[in-house]
Amino acid sequence: MKSNKKLAIDFDGTIVEDAYPRIGKTKTFAFETLKKFQSEGYRLILWTYRHGKPLEEAIEFCKKNGVEFYAINSSFEGEEFDIKTQSRKIDADFFIDDRNLGGFPGWGEIYKIVTERIEFRVEGGEVLAYSKMKKDKKKGLFW
Repeated sequence: MKSNKKLAIDFDGTIVEDAYPRIGKTKTFAFETLKKFQSEGYRLILWTYRHGKPLEEAIEFCKKNGVEFYAINSSFEGEEFDIKTQSRKIDADFFIDDRNLGGFPGWGEIYKIVTERIEFRVEGGEVLAYSKMKKDKKKGLFW
């Protein structure tokens, strides 16, 4: 079954290493994972601080790497932002950003978290998805 969820994805520090306003080195498996999400029906929104020429460069960089976004810095394509009547918050089901909850766990973990609805926690300044968590031994019947 295909998803209809929207993923808001940051650019600097998430798709590429942070080198703003330049474009940093692509993060490992970033474009492969984004293309997989798209093939599974997820709608990708580029949600970035970039604007003007740096934003145009990021959009073109993603296109050259095979990813075009459903929307850019908005909830849907063609949305016009009016500061007097709207919030800057966008409508998305997941927000993927290198500054979420203490860090970026990597695209493999992101894929698992989103598709398998894996719980995660922050421990010692590191984001730990289920696959990295140490399993506690059961102490009794209910815990």
